[in-house]
Amino acid sequence: MSQHSNNYPKLHNAMWPGLVGKGSPGAEPAIDLDTMLDLTARASVDGIKFDGVDIFLFDPHVSIDSSDDDLARLAEKVRAKGFDVGSVVAPVWPPTGGGSAMGNAEERANFVGQVRKACRIAKKLRDLGVRPNGVVRIDSAASPSEWLKDPKGNTQLIAQTFREAGAVAESFGERLAAEGEICWGGMHSWREMVRLLELTDRPGTVGFQADMAHTLLYTMGYNAPEDAILPANYDWKDAAQLDQALQTLTAALRPWTIDFHVAQNDATVKGSGSHDKTGRHCLANDPNGKLTIPRHAGYWLRDETGNPSKKFRHLCWDGCMFPNDVMMQMGTWNNILSSMIAVRDAHGWRE
Repeated sequence: MSQHSNNYPKLHNAMWPGLVGKGSPGAEPAIDLDTMLDLTARASVDGIKFDGVDIFLFDPHVSIDSSDDDLARLAEKVRAKGFDVGSVVAPVWPPTGGGSAMGNAEERANFVGQVRKACRIAKKLRDLGVRPNGVVRIDSAASPSEWLKDPKGNTQLIAQTFREAGAVAESFGERLAAEGEICWGGMHSWREMVRLLELTDRPGTVGFQADMAHTLLYTMGYNAPEDAILPANYDWKDAAQLDQALQTLTAALRPWTIDFHVAQNDATVKGSGSHDKTGRHCLANDPNGKLTIPRHAGYWLRDETGNPSKKFRHLCWDGCMFPNDVMMQMGTWNNILSSMIAVRDAHGWRE
């Protein structure tokens, strides 16, 4: 372990790969929270283990309507594994009780209502001493095709909803991070994402959640070819051009970024079950992965002068929609943990 001197940021595993793209007709069954926690706890590389987990506030993992007693049991379950909880995902989408952030008044009220419930849970976990840091994750809960019907008006509505949700978050001492993905209207392009954050204008409360897999697709202009940074005929062997594209992207979004996901991507899109279309999260050691994870993470984790920004107290691995048989193999999680340790070795610090 002495070869790994940094102990921050803390290393978290996401629990939602056990749920996202799972459980719906034609999809694989969900993997329960206890199993996800156990797989995470068993991972070990050079004597280093995961420090915590980020969780999805949705059944069958954690109900958004959990009682205080339910949350006390959750805190004890997480603590028994030696973990903290970091960021939590608010189920803001219509099928989960939320509503489109650019919808009618009722839909937007449902969106804010789910954020309120998520912030209550997040604060309760802080009060229970099991959540020292993290954010509440949101998105627009709307599709790019719907957004395109009125781009200016819909972005204004999303910003209004995000401001209202931000006021709720502030009342709980929480922050909201909007995860940029090509599948969310008004957030499907890096330029539109910046525009939305600027229009929301709550930099201390509403920020950006960067996921390396999703933001790679931003550079390619999926769902927004007018905002592509890489050329349509880009040769992936040209590492310098990819680096330049990621520098452009991160210069625009890094000032807004308050939560960070380490991930790999093979530069394609996919969907599974009810979750379609999004970035193809690959295994950390996937030979088709286009990212050099430790190096490219540095564009997010270091400031404009090249120094570690220390903005993130924890990092999370996001690997949605791996097949269940892959997720049940310990080699999967050890490889992921190894990549995260490499990121911390390169860009972390010691406390």
